[in-house]
Amino acid sequence: QVQLVESGGGLVQPGGSLRLSCAASGSGVSINAMAWYHQAPGKERELVARITKGGITSAADSVKGRFAISRDAKNTVYLQMNSLKPEDTGVYYCNAAWSKWGGPTLEYESWGQGTQVSVSS
Repeated sequence: QVQLVESGGGLVQPGGSLRLSCAASGSGVSINAMAWYHQAPGKERELVARITKGGITSAADSVKGRFAISRDAKNTVYLQMNSLKPEDTGVYYCNAAWSKWGGPTLEYESWGQGTQVSVSS
């Protein structure tokens, strides 16, 4: 019921910056939180940063001070990535945790298709 579309990935040199975007859409739902995950080839998908409906943010230790997550009123979430490192390379996925309007407070989640980020000289 919640669709997520990521964009903004690309090739960047070490030390460079990118801004990822994730547009969320759906009906009859309330989005409680949105997050960005990173998956390097052959590795587990791991949480990068999360933002709640109230704007509370959290980030993995590996990206603190470099990445920042934000969300606008239309449920578009952003990941500003600065001081990029080669180990940041991989696919970045947008995630939404949501509940059904008028239903139980059971939380569901949806994933975007992912956007590729490559950090290389």
